[in-house]
Order: sequence, then structure tokens, then C-alpha cells
Amino acid sequence: MYEIEMQIMSPAFQECWQEAGKHLEKQVQDNIRFWLRAHPHPPFLEHLSFRLGNQLFFVRVEDVDGKIKGPGILRGLYAVAKGNEGHACLMPMKKIFGRKQNWIPVERGWGLIDATTRKTIDPFALVDDEKIEMSLWELQDMAVQVVREYLQNNGYQLMCWQSNPDVNPAIWFEGDSQGPEWIVVRVTRSPLEMATRPENWQEITRECAHMSEIGHFASVALVSAEQDEFDYDPGIPLWRGYGMHIYFSGLE
Repeated sequence: MYEIEMQIMSPAFQECWQEAGKHLEKQVQDNIRFWLRAHPHPPFLEHLSFRLGNQLFFVRVEDVDGKIKGPGILRGLYAVAKGNEGHACLMPMKKIFGRKQNWIPVERGWGLIDATTRKTIDPFALVDDEKIEMSLWELQDMAVQVVREYLQNNGYQLMCWQSNPDVNPAIWFEGDSQGPEWIVVRVTRSPLEMATRPENWQEITRECAHMSEIGHFASVALVSAEQDEFDYDPGIPLWRGYGMHIYFSGLE
């Protein structure tokens, strides 16, 4: 089992975070499917993340003056970027005092720097025409998104969620019991139509029991839009940024 830090954003940091997100949005004219993460709810591996073409970017926002600190740790940023085969970025911000207090990026352009080399990053320059097969983290993130939308469409209140395929459960929500309930999400692809429950199901149940004894399992199957059935073995790869069919029949 993995320990997940459940820090929350302070009001002061959330103001900085919001301005960072607005600045990133201004760098692209078409924001459709731009954001991967743009919400202030824990847990935090990155503060913001987005896809541009065939590249993924994971961003940790930092106050260059060190007066406020955001939730999460740098190790989490590296983990999510590595798991998704994306870029770990820092976004140094500075608060400007004048007639209007505001946060602005320290760096020019996108305001991003490489978390390891500290060199400026231009996301447009990193996008190319190479087909990149989606990682397990990306597929799990898609599956979690499908289940989240199912819950919201059925009137349930989400509590928190995460997309690390090695961490269980993936989602906590307020269920019919009027209390917290949890969901283990698994993703599969052609030729398998249904995912299987993890072998350590009983261990997960014991770990969650201090908050809730009500758990669920969700299987989400993803298939390339270039095929419409599960009769391909192996199936057509799921390319990053390309279309896919989604099969989900509800919670078990």
C-alpha cells in the first residue's frame, strides 16, 4: 500500500495557482481537452497538468520568494511525470504589489522551466508527429475520469480521486449510505473486455475500513477508434491524442 499526502491548498496559494492556470490557458487558442488536471482538490502529485499534441506536461507552481508553499512534494511531480512519460515542470510565480495585487510568472513565454535542468520549456517546441502509445498511468487516468463522470451524472458527490495505477482505491465519494464509499478502478484493453479485481482486494478492504466498509469495483475497457470489437489480439495500440471507444457498465 502507498501513503498519499492529503494536504489542501491554502487560500493564499490557491490565488497564485489560479493565476498560473490563467497564464497557461492564454498560451493556446484552443483549450478543448487541454487540461488534464485543473482542480484544487487533493491528493497532489502535480498542481496543474495538460496535454499539447502528443506531449504531456506536469506542473508544480512555486512562489519564487518562498513566502507561501503549495501542497505536495517534488518527488510526487517526478513520479507522475515519469509514470505518464511526460515532462516535469516548475512554474515560478511572483506576487506583484501595486494598485492591484497579482501573481505573474517569473519566466517569459509559458513561464515553465524543466524541474531537473531548470532550463526554460516551450511546450510547442516539444510537440511532433510521432505516435506515442498511452502509458498505463494515462489509461488509468482515462478510466478514473469515466467513473467520475458516471458518479456525477448520477448525483453523487466526489470526495477525492487519483490516477496512480499502483494506489488503491482510486476514488472516494459520498454514497447511498450518506457516508464515504470507495472504488477500485481497473482499466483493460483489447482483447480483454473486463478487468479483474486486484489480488490484494482483502488488504485494500482492511486499509479502507477505518473510513468505510463499503467498497466497489469498476472495470473500464478502452479500444482504439480504429477497431469496434474486442476480437483483435493484440489490439490496435491506443495512441496519445487519438480517438477511442469506452466500455463501462457501472459499479460492482
